[in-house]
Amino acid sequence: MIVLTILFLLLSGCILTHSQLSLAYAGMGLELWFRNMIPSLLPFMILSGIMIRMNLTEKASMILFPVIRPIYRVRKNVCYAMLIGFLCGFPMGAKTVDDLYARGMVTKREAEYLLAFCNNIGPVYFCSFVLPLLNRQAVLPYLFGMYGIPLLYGLALRGSLYRDLPLPHEKCNTSADLICCGIPSAANTSAQNPIAGLGSRLLAETDQAIQSSIQAILSLGGYMILYNLLNLIPHILLGHPLRLLSPLLEITGGLRILGNSLPIYSLLALSFGGLCCIAQTYNCIGKSRLPIGGYIIHKLVLTAMNGIYYLCWFQISPASFLR
Repeated sequence: MIVLTILFLLLSGCILTHSQLSLAYAGMGLELWFRNMIPSLLPFMILSGIMIRMNLTEKASMILFPVIRPIYRVRKNVCYAMLIGFLCGFPMGAKTVDDLYARGMVTKREAEYLLAFCNNIGPVYFCSFVLPLLNRQAVLPYLFGMYGIPLLYGLALRGSLYRDLPLPHEKCNTSADLICCGIPSAANTSAQNPIAGLGSRLLAETDQAIQSSIQAILSLGGYMILYNLLNLIPHILLGHPLRLLSPLLEITGGLRILGNSLPIYSLLALSFGGLCCIAQTYNCIGKSRLPIGGYIIHKLVLTAMNGIYYLCWFQISPASFLR
């Protein structure tokens, strides 16, 4: 606690004594949040929230479920969370898992399994911001490193640590998990608040989804500003920001500071996500009491696996490495 007190007092002093520099870092976090995160995440947050609240997730997963079912042997709601997590990206993966768990649509074990590999940087963000920033031309090898490795890791976990998950045809009672966590199940909620008519229910659930999504996106912006501001301390002490530290604090602003000078380091930092991503994930799952420690361990394992992948790529085809 003493260390944290000193850190925050030091940061407050730096903000007061170097207001222009602090405005630059805070403005960078705010700009990235406003320009990149809100347009790419908020619509998906709202739509996914409505679908979960209207119990449409099983129907939405039917397109990929015939492919996912024989490989991962998971239920339809788990398949839906995988789909949203990989297509929409961080922190939609964690928020979707939390919403499903909070409404009794996945078990606690299924939620922990999904968090282990489904909360990654989104492909739109990766292809439109990261690869151009790093001046990379060979898209497919980087897509495999960012998304293929987590998919293989999820498959390995399904056959080892999480081989006890419910099979696709099994029905599970998640009420016990939720009552232990102090979270009402979806069935209990609907019983306490019956809504007559599909139209009225849709309006009510849309309103709740919008409010929840706005709260989540506002929290995301606050975290981006705070963790970008932490660059202020080394900048003042050393006369320049610690470029290697920046992506580990907040990944988007850190990548902009680092540029294309160390592409492998940037890619590995993306796999880990940084402290800001961990804090945002905790913000998404904290009320459900899903463990953040396990999430961090899985992120470290995935980062190590990515490092091995890039090393193998270099050993096998050095001429095509980092094109």
